[in-house]
Amino acid sequence: MNYTLHQLEVFLKIVELQSVTKASEALYLTQPAVSIQLKKFQEQFKIPLFEIVGRRIYITEFGEEIAFAAQKIIDHVKAINYKALTYEGELAGKLRIAIVSTAKYVMPYFLTDFINNNKGVDLVMDVTNKASVLQSLENNEVDFAMVSTIPKKLKINRIELMQNKLFMVGGKDFKQSGTFLTKSEFEKLPLIYREQGSATRLAMEKFIDSRQISTYKKMELTSNEALKQAVISGLGYSIMPLIGLKNAISIGDLQIIPVKGLPIVTNWNLIWLSSKNMTNVAKSLIDHINNNKKDITKKHFDWLEKY
Repeated sequence: MNYTLHQLEVFLKIVELQSVTKASEALYLTQPAVSIQLKKFQEQFKIPLFEIVGRRIYITEFGEEIAFAAQKIIDHVKAINYKALTYEGELAGKLRIAIVSTAKYVMPYFLTDFINNNKGVDLVMDVTNKASVLQSLENNEVDFAMVSTIPKKLKINRIELMQNKLFMVGGKDFKQSGTFLTKSEFEKLPLIYREQGSATRLAMEKFIDSRQISTYKKMELTSNEALKQAVISGLGYSIMPLIGLKNAISIGDLQIIPVKGLPIVTNWNLIWLSSKNMTNVAKSLIDHINNNKKDITKKHFDWLEKY
């Protein structure tokens, strides 16, 4: 057999995404290029790796077995590359980070220079909700997590990165009658929530309960981007982190609605288990962030101070 590492990587991405189109986008290749590599890979086996039903691709049981073996090969190749780079005096290895969905507006800026300056470091970043992030950390599946609330049941170390402010927001058509939104006005607004397990939802519910505000839930959405678009379209109102709203506010699609007691102010934290046996890559990231967090915050997030 004469399959290449490139073919293995293409096949693995197709298995992961269950789509040639999505795989081509993820690999920054054209769809025909991915299809050709898949065809060449399949030609080396008498048993089908996949089936096409309608417009969907389904991986066969044999295909799943090949994918499992292919992943081991790719992992071994990466280990060889890491070892070679380490002997050459370069930092090399895999960095795994789990972050809550809103943190995608923050974490990349604290990683960019580190990743660009260390070409041997491979980044795997999972963006999900708070509950899943903490589960990944507790199960030792990641090196770091980025959250806005500190887990009480885990023994962790942390670096405090920057403030996280949450405001009440509405679409451009909302008309403010007074300086602040009154309790009775608040109670008439259809509210849009994040899903259960979200730190944003928890902060919103805690604020509403503390003010004894009687509200009704219009809908529940599983990402801040979806929530933002729903508010922009006029479907309802929400308490959201300012960090992801910069462009929408600047062009007038969203507006901050003044409410007494808001904003809610928390802090973004990079956390890791105290018992974690940190790799050289992880230790180097800690040093990088400790040494540069003030400059990174000032360069990319000074606009937050206006609110």
